[in-house]
Amino acid sequence: MSTYKELLQTAREFLKKSGIADADIDAWYLLAHVFGINRADFFMHENKKVSEDKALEYKKLIEKRASHVPLQYLTGVQEFMGLEFEVDENVLIPRQDTELLVEEVLKVSKDKAVLDMCTGSGCIIISLAKLGNIKEAVGIDISREALKVAKRNAYRLGAEVDFIYSDLFDNVEGVFDIIVSNPPYIKTEEILSLMPEVKDHEPKLALDAGASGLVYYKRIIDEVNRFLNSGGYLFFEIGYDQGGAVSKMLEEQGFIDINVKKDLSGLDRVVYGKRPI
Repeated sequence: MSTYKELLQTAREFLKKSGIADADIDAWYLLAHVFGINRADFFMHENKKVSEDKALEYKKLIEKRASHVPLQYLTGVQEFMGLEFEVDENVLIPRQDTELLVEEVLKVSKDKAVLDMCTGSGCIIISLAKLGNIKEAVGIDISREALKVAKRNAYRLGAEVDFIYSDLFDNVEGVFDIIVSNPPYIKTEEILSLMPEVKDHEPKLALDAGASGLVYYKRIIDEVNRFLNSGGYLFFEIGYDQGGAVSKMLEEQGFIDINVKKDLSGLDRVVYGKRPI
């Protein structure tokens, strides 16, 4: 029988040899996940012998992580905006960069009706429903499996959100004060150059945005005026090199007060504009 300390050390070495960049951190998170322990528990009982069943469960997860299955798909959760979201292979893993999008929407969201397009795990609209004092929250997605995850997240977190199956605006009714979206924005040719965790495991439906990487921005902007109130805001997460192109689309559609916001790395991350009154 192995001890906590022995299991962790073996796992770290195995992940490092497998080319996992955050081997030490990932080995620890999976240990904490399997055995339900925190750092204090570990240091107090690092030489404690563990059951063979639990040790085997841990080793299997380490092997999956070594094959570049994302850590979050193994633990089943990811924190976002201080909330814990369920994730699986049907949804993109929420990123810290996307928190900037939510933070910008929160500045204008009080008592507003908000529509989240391409909702995925629901992390954006659920965060807004929990933190933004919004009047109405709706999330849409073309993936029925993603919507199941989003609904479970809303239930677990006690958020009142309506989720609708829709290919962009096809099944949307009514008008909104804010429309927010983190749509697919990776060029098809660039997908193969992404990290194995992304290209081999995250849903391509949520990544691939055609040859230009701009197809979903264009589709949303072309149709948005029928669903956005006068004076309403349209917010997008964007790729680092898409700020100019998306801003131009918004301008051509008549939007005003267009802004591009940079993330913590200094890269363009959010674009938004206002529909004139």
